[in-house]
Amino acid sequence: MSPALDAFCRLYQSLSPEQLQELRHVYSDDVLFADPAHNIRGIDALVAYFEGLFERVQQCRFDIIQVMEQDGEAYVRWEMHFTHPRLNSGRPVSVPGVSHLCFAESVYYHRDFFDLGTMLYERLPLLGNCIRALKRRLNP
Repeated sequence: MSPALDAFCRLYQSLSPEQLQELRHVYSDDVLFADPAHNIRGIDALVAYFEGLFERVQQCRFDIIQVMEQDGEAYVRWEMHFTHPRLNSGRPVSVPGVSHLCFAESVYYHRDFFDLGTMLYERLPLLGNCIRALKRRLNP
């Protein structure tokens, strides 16, 4: 595993509010980070995003499940576990996902793929019931 990818995996497996400045050692200054809800450019904006994230959640951790790497690109399959006081009645939520990374000395492109409905919408009190009912109708 390349040093940049190894640093990425190690950081995310132990990510905590106290370690957010370590993002500056894993990502390039002009990193592009995208997920289903955000498009972030630049390391300062990325650190600020994670600071805000950790202010809202009570707990958040990532389990790295599989890593595939070739020629400065990688796909990392993971499962995120988090607890948010306003989602899922404050109970833990687990969301599987995949990160597509491009890197040289550090990660300069990071795109996350995950089901935002599973993570967020299905956990909201009224909307969640509607989405789950719709899913049941679509998947008899």
